[in-house]
Amino acid sequence: MKIICLNGWGGKMHDALLPYLKHEQPDILCLQEVVHSPATSEPELTYRDGDHVLPQRANFFADVCAVLPSHAASFCPAAQGVLWDGDTSVPSQWGLATFVSRDLPVIGQAQGFVHKTYGTDGYGDHPRSRSAHVVRVHDHEMGRSVTVGHMHGLRDLRGKMDTAGRKAQAQAMLALFDSVVQEDDIAVICGDFNVEPESETLALMRQAGFEELVTSRSFPGTRTAQYLKPGRFADYMLVRGYGGTAEFDVIYTPEVSDHCPLVLTL
Repeated sequence: MKIICLNGWGGKMHDALLPYLKHEQPDILCLQEVVHSPATSEPELTYRDGDHVLPQRANFFADVCAVLPSHAASFCPAAQGVLWDGDTSVPSQWGLATFVSRDLPVIGQAQGFVHKTYGTDGYGDHPRSRSAHVVRVHDHEMGRSVTVGHMHGLRDLRGKMDTAGRKAQAQAMLALFDSVVQEDDIAVICGDFNVEPESETLALMRQAGFEELVTSRSFPGTRTAQYLKPGRFADYMLVRGYGGTAEFDVIYTPEVSDHCPLVLTL
């Protein structure tokens, strides 16, 4: 079973990202920063937040569905705001998505929020609403059930330091995960957590029995050359209950986002 976790950067690098996903065909894809704008057929829109202006793939969710046609897709919006087509505003939902190969029966799942609730009237002030999704599948080849959950952690304009909100977010993620996982499952939590390796978020997950794979395998970071700010860590993959040495890699080439794909093979 191949599990890929990636912050897709709103599909900004879709020309590289979509062929990568089509080639890799992960059994489970956990994708953050997903854009869904069904009101428009325009391929590209613009996100504007003060000085922060970013091109977005208008229907990034549909784009990924098209290259993974054998997967069941779940879009988990955090909020609906607007993107821009020139001077015209376009309603657009933003959140995360999970893609599961139809070969894997989904036997449990939960969708919820780890910060605030669904934003119906704009993306809101930072730190913004954050959704999470957990799926439980059964792998008949392994003879094991696997529970996988992911979230996109809070963006705090002050940085990636520990905050009360980030602690509460981690606790909410673990609670949502615990509502789905069963005792004998292989358990995986992943995502763009927006924290440093020494964070309280990761400490809480380690206390829950998870092994964090990025730093424990001595990878130097999870950011590509597209990310121009200091700090090379944001994304993490944690596993529990596997009973062996999991095959894990951080993919630096090809670059498909300002984040690296995290690839776990069980």
